[in-house]
Amino acid sequence: MKQLILYAIFLSIALNQLYPQTTIGLTQNDTGTLNDGYVLFAPIGQTDTYLINTCGEQVKTWPSSYRPGQSCYILPDGNLLRTGNTNNTTFNAGGKGGIIEKIDWNGNVIWSYEISDATQCQHHDIEALPNGNILVIAWDSKTNTEAIAQGRDPSLVPETVWSEKVLEIEPVGTDGGTIVWQWNLWDHIVQEYDNTKPNFGVVNTNPQLIDLNYGGSATNSDWIHLNSIDYNAALDQIVLSSHEFSEIWIIDHSTTTEQASGSSGGNSGKGGDLLYRWGNPLAYNQSGASAQLFRQHDARWIQDGFPYENQIIIFNNGNGRPGGNYTTVDIINPPVDGFNYTSTLPFLPASPSYIYNEGNPNNLYSQNISGSELLSNGNILICDGPQGTFTEVNSSGTTVWTYINPAANSGIMTQGETPSANPVFRANFYPDDYIGFAGHTLTAIGTIENTNSISDDCNVTLSEEENIFAETIAMYPNPANDFIYITNSNAGIRNIRISNSSGQLLHIKSYASTVTEISIPVDHYTNGLYFIEISDDKSTTTFTTVIDH
Repeated sequence: MKQLILYAIFLSIALNQLYPQTTIGLTQNDTGTLNDGYVLFAPIGQTDTYLINTCGEQVKTWPSSYRPGQSCYILPDGNLLRTGNTNNTTFNAGGKGGIIEKIDWNGNVIWSYEISDATQCQHHDIEALPNGNILVIAWDSKTNTEAIAQGRDPSLVPETVWSEKVLEIEPVGTDGGTIVWQWNLWDHIVQEYDNTKPNFGVVNTNPQLIDLNYGGSATNSDWIHLNSIDYNAALDQIVLSSHEFSEIWIIDHSTTTEQASGSSGGNSGKGGDLLYRWGNPLAYNQSGASAQLFRQHDARWIQDGFPYENQIIIFNNGNGRPGGNYTTVDIINPPVDGFNYTSTLPFLPASPSYIYNEGNPNNLYSQNISGSELLSNGNILICDGPQGTFTEVNSSGTTVWTYINPAANSGIMTQGETPSANPVFRANFYPDDYIGFAGHTLTAIGTIENTNSISDDCNVTLSEEENIFAETIAMYPNPANDFIYITNSNAGIRNIRISNSSGQLLHIKSYASTVTEISIPVDHYTNGLYFIEISDDKSTTTFTTVIDH
């Protein structure tokens, strides 16, 4: 009969070399986080797309031949909709893509469609529509001659000027598509530089049009730089985010393509003109008004049933913010009236409904990329893109969950390594009951990062008060059958891991649901010191066990 000497030690192992500092992957998982779902992201420097659970373990990985370009989504049918970077040499700017792929649950590319040549290129973001079609934002190149002919100031014209367009693509076959609707920004411009040219008008009395000369430069072709697109099915409208204008724009999708090229038709009666714009009144020459957005990203409507439903959440990067650069997450309530918006100028609201990180320059600053998403519990999932860091903050602004992308541009990092060059364009949350998961098994397959420890699914530093195992665990040898027997009277056990004194992982088991007792056979263990970790979805307790025959 083996004699087992058991020592319970609560999260304070003396042999720290077995537990290197947690620098990547899951670093925080506190009470109050929304633990009933998964996070999807595509590291900018890698070709794989990952789905992780809130314990920081990958449950699904989709391969691709392309780095992202830039967004990705899980469709209601369970397929991954993903953009890819084709390395278009004409449109050589941040966010470039060029190809859209659908990848099935088994990793097979079942449809691809390329928008990448010398005159156009998909970039940044796409949006799946309820009818199965896909909205795409694409650069649309104009020559300097074309730009000047439309009233662009010749001193503000590089060799080419990139306009923007929105295409609705109906997928056909495995590599085809039909453009069934489109909107061209070039059809909705105004200029007050040259009264002999088309589009001449007073900018500040035509806010439904885009000033052809605002922010123009002789060195920057990427004059608009749209970086996100979202769709509101109830309104049949599209919201766009323009990085260079520091504005969001709403346009009518209910039009025909012909109506979208003009100023009448559709539910709004305004054709393809801007129905609404917000963030930078200076872009339509509203003197005395102050900008509120600064190189923002990821404007999206908040879904029905959530706090702030039908309002718009925006990741306000804060690049160029007066008084210093810092990032906020803003929620605004547009003054929608039927299918139109109240015409008060500058466009209302005067201020956001909610601001995360207001006035705190030291808390968060993401210079570029990035995004935010309101969750069903009122928390916000934030992607600090340049740092590759995802955080969940509650309504009071307290961080309750943190994950650091371990997939760097140079490869997968090892736990304990200082994270660097690990950017992510955006991260999206999907609840457990998302329809796209129906019929699929989501099984944790370990962390993405390389690990040289017995890091647990949710092995994060917790106070004794937060650890539900602290007072309820019982662990003792079972003399009848040479087992270590573990019970937990007040809560369930979800995971168990055993390693030896050299840090080698010897045994791992995860349970589909929590259990209250487990027994571990020790017949094949040799004499020595072993480390046993047990956890639920929130907390971890570590024991040392000496086995002595």
